[in-house]
Amino acid sequence: MNRSWLTRFAWISILAALFTIVLKGAAYFITGSVGLLSDAIESVVNLVGGIMALSMLTVAARPADEDHAYGHSKAEYFSSGVEGALIVIAAISIAIAAVPRLMVPKPLAQIGMGLAVSMAASLINLAVAILLLRIGRKHNSITLEANAHHLLTDVWTSLGVLVGVGLVALTSWNRLDAIVALIVAANIIWTGARIVRRSVLGLMDTALTPADMEKVRSVLDRYTSQGVQFHALRTREAGARKFVSVHVLVPGTWTVQHGHQLLEHIESDVRKELPDSTVFTHLESLDDPASWEDQNLERGGNGQGTPQPPKDPRS
Repeated sequence: MNRSWLTRFAWISILAALFTIVLKGAAYFITGSVGLLSDAIESVVNLVGGIMALSMLTVAARPADEDHAYGHSKAEYFSSGVEGALIVIAAISIAIAAVPRLMVPKPLAQIGMGLAVSMAASLINLAVAILLLRIGRKHNSITLEANAHHLLTDVWTSLGVLVGVGLVALTSWNRLDAIVALIVAANIIWTGARIVRRSVLGLMDTALTPADMEKVRSVLDRYTSQGVQFHALRTREAGARKFVSVHVLVPGTWTVQHGHQLLEHIESDVRKELPDSTVFTHLESLDDPASWEDQNLERGGNGQGTPQPPKDPRS
């Protein structure tokens, strides 16, 4: 499936980031609020994240080649990992800006105008985030999902800042501006850590989700009534691509053609349950002891369990 068209949504994210940087930067210069400054800093990170998403979606959309026989879909994990790290860096930057203001609070200016400008930027981010999240989940793009969660974090950041700045206007307690910024920073770190964790799990070939595994097992269960058994079921996920590998054990009296037809049906049924999946099956005989010695990933450790080549029937 050609996924290059997904890059258009990365462009939308980039344009939204540029626009909100201008709006939030203006809000900070109008009010002098460190909370609004933290909001503007995160929009800069949004821009970098959008550019990274665009580049990695472009790479991930490339077809398989001789050097990447399984495709380039794992490139999306680099994008989401970098974006998660950028979120954490943004949070640290916010905290660095907020601590001095916490120690030496300063009065804010033209709060009403600053809040109005920041609110407009937040609404833009909210609309783009909802769009990216919907498309990312529909097409299983961790890059777009990470970008969407980043923008949603920005929205929550903005709401927190708006509440904080509004309370400063009502109470004249200027230190509250910095306190809100620090709370926002802590929330951003939590979001960034979750995105980084998901990216690391993907790069480490983590198995499919329990829901997807149940779909695979439901397909295999349909064939057990035919005297077929299965073992060595292994799965992994690489961006939008899912990989399933399983050994299929059939009676030794079956012909090669019969076994091959069975494998074709099994692979087709799994692909119907898991779109964008690659399925590998390995046919084995129920009557051969060697068939039961390869259930582990490392077959025949310490030189044991190595099957002997079959004898030539003509000899």
